[in-house]
Amino acid sequence: MQGKIIKGIAGFYYVHVEDLGIYECKAKGAFRREGIKPLVGDNAEIEILDEEGRKGSMVALLPRKNALLRPAVANVDQSLVIFAMARPAPSLNLLDRFLIMMKQNGLPCIICFNKQDIADEAERSLLARTYEKCGCKVLFLSALKEEGVEELKELLRHRTTTVAGPSGVGKSSLVNLLQNGTVMETGDISKKAGRGRHTTRHSELLAMGNGTYIMDTPGFSSLGVFELEKEELAAFYPEFQPYEPDCRFQGCSHISEPDCGVKTALEQGLISAKRYENYRLLYEELKQRKREYRKAVTKDPVPR
Repeated sequence: MQGKIIKGIAGFYYVHVEDLGIYECKAKGAFRREGIKPLVGDNAEIEILDEEGRKGSMVALLPRKNALLRPAVANVDQSLVIFAMARPAPSLNLLDRFLIMMKQNGLPCIICFNKQDIADEAERSLLARTYEKCGCKVLFLSALKEEGVEELKELLRHRTTTVAGPSGVGKSSLVNLLQNGTVMETGDISKKAGRGRHTTRHSELLAMGNGTYIMDTPGFSSLGVFELEKEELAAFYPEFQPYEPDCRFQGCSHISEPDCGVKTALEQGLISAKRYENYRLLYEELKQRKREYRKAVTKDPVPR
């Protein structure tokens, strides 16, 4: 019998078998001897030991198509990045970092702006213009008023989706709506800080039926710089690509060079000023990291 690991706790793996339910399984000793670490999201072959008690033994893992480290999950089809339009206001620099992280993992991404009921049309229009050319589907909805939820459900159907975003944006409330019921614990917004208390405590896939799974992940307030060279960063801004052939210099960084096609497009309003500013800040961050690394490796050894 085959199913999908939806949770792992203290050596027990909970395997969801479509139309039958969840079985608590231990992995066979061969997994430990061969150094095989099952991940949430792995498709597994199990033997039923006790049908009434829903107990089983996991005997094999099917081949993975991918695996993420943060969160630790396998066989992901896409990512859903959720930010609020207000309370808290969206950090677009953090959003760009999420998009880069997802693209590094080869995952198509849906950007979801929640709480549209407390934002005005001008804010929505600005966010739409900012991200319309970034290569991602952009949705605006309200978990509180249940607006836009059905459209999102269609985008998730028959896929395994990892959900990410900072605390306080309504991720868990939205995930509960997608399941047509409250399964996850939700937290209140901290009135003093204007942020949410992180309420997701472990990685767990939630089965929505018809081969559809979602994983809510811990809230992030920051993401460190990536394993990237600064010269690679522009490839993560797809809206730059149509204008790069107009750059005078091959390998243009789009920062200080003259006759830069990207900066000309920026001046003409063809590229979002906010996206370009985030690019410039991340470029400088990567440049500084490399400078510090070189300084560290060339430092004279301490005399003995």
